[in-house]
Amino acid sequence: MTQKLNIGSHDLPVSDALAAFMTTGWADTHRDDLAPLPQVSYTAKRRAALAARFPGERLVIPSGTLTTRSNDSDHRFRAHTAFAYLTGGQEPDDVLVVEPSGEAVLFLRPRSPRSAPGEAGQEFYRDRRYGEFWVGRRPDLAEAEALLQITCAPIDRLDDVLGGPARVLRGVDASVDGRVAPHDGDAELETFLSEMRLIKDEWEIAELRFAVEATVRGFEDVARALPAALEHRRGERYLEGVFGLRSRLEGNAVGYDSIVASGANACVLHWIRNDGRLNENELLLLDAGVETDHLYTADITRTLPLSGRFDPVQRQVYELVYEAQEAAIATLRPGARFRDFHRAAMRVIAEGLHDWGVLKISADEAMEPGSGLYRRYTLCSSGHMLGMDVHDCARARSEVYLDGVLEEGQVLTVEPGLYLQPDDLTLPPELRGIGVRIEDDLVITADGAHMLSSGLPRHPDEIEKWLRR
Repeated sequence: MTQKLNIGSHDLPVSDALAAFMTTGWADTHRDDLAPLPQVSYTAKRRAALAARFPGERLVIPSGTLTTRSNDSDHRFRAHTAFAYLTGGQEPDDVLVVEPSGEAVLFLRPRSPRSAPGEAGQEFYRDRRYGEFWVGRRPDLAEAEALLQITCAPIDRLDDVLGGPARVLRGVDASVDGRVAPHDGDAELETFLSEMRLIKDEWEIAELRFAVEATVRGFEDVARALPAALEHRRGERYLEGVFGLRSRLEGNAVGYDSIVASGANACVLHWIRNDGRLNENELLLLDAGVETDHLYTADITRTLPLSGRFDPVQRQVYELVYEAQEAAIATLRPGARFRDFHRAAMRVIAEGLHDWGVLKISADEAMEPGSGLYRRYTLCSSGHMLGMDVHDCARARSEVYLDGVLEEGQVLTVEPGLYLQPDDLTLPPELRGIGVRIEDDLVITADGAHMLSSGLPRHPDEIEKWLRR
C-alpha cells in the first residue's frame, strides 16, 4: 500500500540538496523503557471474549481516519470506541485484526524513517497530516507493542491477511471497507461490540469516577466564573471556555459539545451554539462532561439560578424535576427493567403538570401508550448508558438494553427535564421559556445504585448554598 505525501499547494519546494541533507544527522530516539498502558490486561481479556464469540473467524476493527474540518485542516482525531476498547490505541488509520486462531494483530502506520530514499524518507518533515514535524511523533512498532501489549505489524502488510472472508466493523474506514467483501455477519459484529461494553469492569468504573470528579471541578470553575460571565456579551461562551479548560487540563477533551444554555435557550435540548448573553434573572442549564485520556466521559447537568437564588416560579419548575429524578433513582437496582426509571420520572412529571393545570387530562390518561401528551413539555428519554461514548452501547439490541434489565456494573445517567417553550400558548406566561434538567451518573451495585456525581448539589436549597460558597 503506497503512501502519498500530504503536501499543501502553498508548501515550499524541496531541492535535491535539502532532501539529501534531511536524511542525515538524526539521533536515535527509540524508547525501550515504555511501560504498558494501565488497561492492557483488560484489553487482552476483551479481545479474548471477542474471539470466543466468533470462533474460527477473522474480525477486522479499524481505528478510524482523520476527517477534514475545512480545506486542509483536520479535526483532532478520536479513535473509534470499539477499537480503543479492544486495544487502548488512539492513532488514526490503524486496524485490529483478530485471526481465526484467536491471535490478535494490530496493523499500524509505523514511525516514518529518517533515512529512507524518496518520499518515504520525506514524510517526517513534509507530510502535513502524518509528519512528525507537523503533528508530533507516533510510536514505532516496538514501542507500540510495549505500550499496547499486542503483536504489531506495518499497515502496508494488511492486504496480506485480508484475502479471505472476514467480519468488518464497517463505516469506520472506507479504505478497509473497500478491501473486504461484505459479510452477512458484519452487523452482528457491530452489535456485539456494543453489547460487550454494557457491563463495566473495575478499571472502567475507576475511569468514569475520575471523569465525574474532574467534571465536578469543572462545574465549580463555572460557578466561580459566573460574575465575570454575566458581564460578557457572550456569557454562555465564556462559561463554555471555562469548562473546556478544565477538560483539557485533566483529560483528553470534553466528552461531547458542552451545552451552556441560559434562559429560553435551555428549552433547546442540544443547544451548543452557546452564544447567548446571561441574564441574572434567568436560569442557566449546564450539561457537560470531561473525557479522560483513555476516552471515558462523564455526563452531568445542573440548572443554576444566575441570581444565586431561585425565584418562586423557577423553584416550582425545578422542584418538580428534582422529585422526578428522585423517583427515578429509587427504582435503580439489579433486576429492574431499564425503562422503569424513565417511567417513574414521567409519572411524577405528568402528575405535576396536571396539578399545575397545564395538562388537562389525568396522569393515568397521559401515561397511556396512545396518549403521552405530557411529552410536549419533556419530550426525550430520562437517561442512557454511559462509558466511552456519552450515549454508550448504542448499537446493542433492544432486548438487552432498552427493553432489558439492569445488571451490577452498568453505568447510566438519570436526567429528567422540563422544557417549557417560550412560544407555547398552552402554558401560563410565567412558565414560558424555562428549561430545567438535572442529570447524574450512577453505577448499578449489588443492592441498588451508587451516585458517582454526588459531589455536586441537586436540591435547590443546596444549590443556593453552593453558589454562595
